Amino acid sequence: MNIAVNTRFLLPHKMEGFGWFTFEVVKRIVEQHPKYNFFFFFDRQFDEKFIFADNVTPVVLFPPARHPILYKIWFDFSVTRALKKYNIDVFFSPDGYLSLKTNVKQLSVIHDLNFEHYPQDLPSALRKYYRTYFPRFAKKAEHIITVSEFSKQDIVKQYHIDESKITVAHNGGSDKFQPLTVSKQLEVKKRYTNDNDYFVYVGALHARKNTERLLQAFDQFKSETNSELKLIIVGEKLFKSEKDTSDFEKLTHKNDVVFTGHLPIDNVVELVASAKALLLVSYFEGFGIPLVEAMRCGTPVITSNVTSLPEVVDGCGLIVDPFSVDDISQAMETLISDDELQKSLSEKGLERSKLFSWQKSSEIIWGEIEKLLID
Repeated sequence: MNIAVNTRFLLPHKMEGFGWFTFEVVKRIVEQHPKYNFFFFFDRQFDEKFIFADNVTPVVLFPPARHPILYKIWFDFSVTRALKKYNIDVFFSPDGYLSLKTNVKQLSVIHDLNFEHYPQDLPSALRKYYRTYFPRFAKKAEHIITVSEFSKQDIVKQYHIDESKITVAHNGGSDKFQPLTVSKQLEVKKRYTNDNDYFVYVGALHARKNTERLLQAFDQFKSETNSELKLIIVGEKLFKSEKDTSDFEKLTHKNDVVFTGHLPIDNVVELVASAKALLLVSYFEGFGIPLVEAMRCGTPVITSNVTSLPEVVDGCGLIVDPFSVDDISQAMETLISDDELQKSLSEKGLERSKLFSWQKSSEIIWGEIEKLLID
């Protein structure tokens, strides 16, 4: 049996959400099913470290697909031809994009529909592409995987898809995320914050991540408490607009915000495991992997009361209104002023995190691939 996988987000040094999902799930599937042939479809020269086993054949398809026009060419023409050329039985697409020009069975992963709810957060070309084609992808897919019950119900409602066509496979967290010793935590604080405690945020500076209000809330928290805590932003280093830069410069405590830029995962683990709390106050998420990874470290979390986030945390973190700077700031103050609360959230989070694993996710997804191979 021949299985093709859309691996265009397996990019060395540029791995974010789709890339890590693809890496964690596909690596396990390939290694644990050596009798099957896997064809990895890349849109540019690939790194050999992503060829996980001898049963993988890498295929580079032209053109590099990073623009709506190129998406259509790549999926509807290059992928379609490759599916036929390599006699593919099932095409698995971890980023949700599909070929609309093939009769090969396709399994799609639709992580969330943020573009349907907050289209203004996206450039016009991307917004138009997503809202035009994702309803078609959802209908074209033989089956759909999504990463939360929230996203499942959203897809059902937005695209009128029968629930039986959608399976939830929660995201996991990297096995690297584990609690650190106190001495190691002190070493990390010395390196990044001159021995001060800190909150940490991990992720991009996209609008839906709500970093503008997060920064305002931290500024307010600092003014109201005179705390020495810092805020570390792990991920993108620069704001994308002059307005964002200008708003940041207006903050009273901007010098207490540390931007690390992208870091190797081992450094991210150290920062998350040594933090006073992880902050993820997005106003839209399909899942929220940093929450699981923080809980795996025993790090308390502060997150939003909307979309999938309460589902992931389920009472094991502080929940806030992401549209209220006051609410976010108050949660920070509540957490740092209550040692017992910190201890309780740490213990609950460690236990909660055991429910999420990439192995479990990969087994669920493989089960759906296998059904399509048998049908």
